[in-house]
Amino acid sequence: VQLQAFGGGLVQAGGSLRLSCTASGRAFRSYSVGWFRQAPGKEREFVAGIRWSGESTNDVDSAKGRFTISRDNAKNTAYLQLNSLKPEDTAVYYCAAQLLGNPVIPGSYTYWGQGTHVTVSS
Repeated sequence: VQLQAFGGGLVQAGGSLRLSCTASGRAFRSYSVGWFRQAPGKEREFVAGIRWSGESTNDVDSAKGRFTISRDNAKNTAYLQLNSLKPEDTAVYYCAAQLLGNPVIPGSYTYWGQGTHVTVSS
């Protein structure tokens, strides 16, 4: 599975972006997808995840009520809707895919996209 993340950009605080993660291969529907982010000088952190069944894991405090993960298996694409963005959301956002494992642990993912930059100005 090859992943490509895109949709990042520069947005003012309070604005929105929708990130997309497009996968190659028909096996995409079998994989759980996670979105992570990494700010300069910080570790990569889990943002949200969605299982192959569509069940989402989005219990990170920083994302609650603002970020929504979804997927469209027919399009081999997962999405991360970012609303009410804050300057502290500035980071490179990555998508990743796994068959099994703890969704919040980066090391449990087998495939990674190249990342897309999100910059939120105050």
